[in-house]
Amino acid sequence: MNISLATYALAFGLTLFAGLCTGIGGGIAVFRREEPKPAFFAAALGLSAGVMIYVSLMELVPNSIETLQGQYSERGASWIGVGAFFVGIAIIAAIDRLVPEPINPHEPDLDPSERLNLAKSQMLKTGAFVAGAIAVHNFPEGFATFISGLSDLSIALPVAVAIAIHNIPEGIAVAVPLRQATGSRRKAFVWALLSGLAEPLGALLGFLVFMPLLSPLAMGAILALVAGVMVFISLDELLPAAIATGKHHAAIYGLIAGMAIMAVSLLLFI
Repeated sequence: MNISLATYALAFGLTLFAGLCTGIGGGIAVFRREEPKPAFFAAALGLSAGVMIYVSLMELVPNSIETLQGQYSERGASWIGVGAFFVGIAIIAAIDRLVPEPINPHEPDLDPSERLNLAKSQMLKTGAFVAGAIAVHNFPEGFATFISGLSDLSIALPVAVAIAIHNIPEGIAVAVPLRQATGSRRKAFVWALLSGLAEPLGALLGFLVFMPLLSPLAMGAILALVAGVMVFISLDELLPAAIATGKHHAAIYGLIAGMAIMAVSLLLFI
C-alpha cells in the first residue's frame, strides 16, 4: 500500500500521545493531595469503553470487510473480516491470561487504599509488577492506535483519545504504590510515564514486522483484528473496572456518552 511519510508520522504521534497519558495519571497520583473521586474513574473508563466499542463495531469491522472486498467476494470478505475480529479477541485474551490477576492493572481493583495497606517492600514490588503488566497490555493497544492512524484519521482520533483516557487510571495504578514505597514523587511519576511508552514501542514493533507485508488483504484483516482487541479490552477490563468503583450509573452514563460522542464525530466526517 502507498502510505505517505506524513501519515506514518501522524499515526505514530497519536500512539505516542495515547501512551504518554499514563503520565497524566501519574501526575494526578503524586501531585494531588486528594485522590480522584470514584465517579471520575467510572465515567472516564465508561467513556473510553463506549468509544472503543462503537468505533470497533460501526467503523473498523465494516471498513475491514469493505477493504477485503477488493480481493474477495462479499461473502468471502465478510468471513475473513469476522474471523479476524475473533482472532483479535483470542490474542488479547491470551495476553490477559498470561498476566497474573493480582498484578493485572485491568482487573477491577482500582482502589488505591488497598495498595496503601501493604508494607513498603510489597509496595515497591506491586508498583514494579503493575508497570510491567501495563507495558504488556499496552503493546497491542499501541499497534491498534497506529494501524487506525494509517487507515482513517476520523477513526484514529477517537481511538487515540479513548485509549489515552483509559491510560490515566493506569498511570495512577503505577504511581500510587511507588510513591508510598519510595517516598519520591519524582520516581513515581517517571515510572508511570515510562510504562506508557510500551504503546509507541508496540507501534514501532508492528511497523518493523508488519509494514513490509501490509497489502490490502493484510490491512483489512488487521482492522478487524484491532476491533476485536478493543472490544475485549472494553468488556473484560474497562467496564468491570468502572463498575468496581461503586459508581455503576456513572460508568453506564460514560459508556453511552462515549458512544454518542463517537457517533457524532463520525457523522461529521460524512
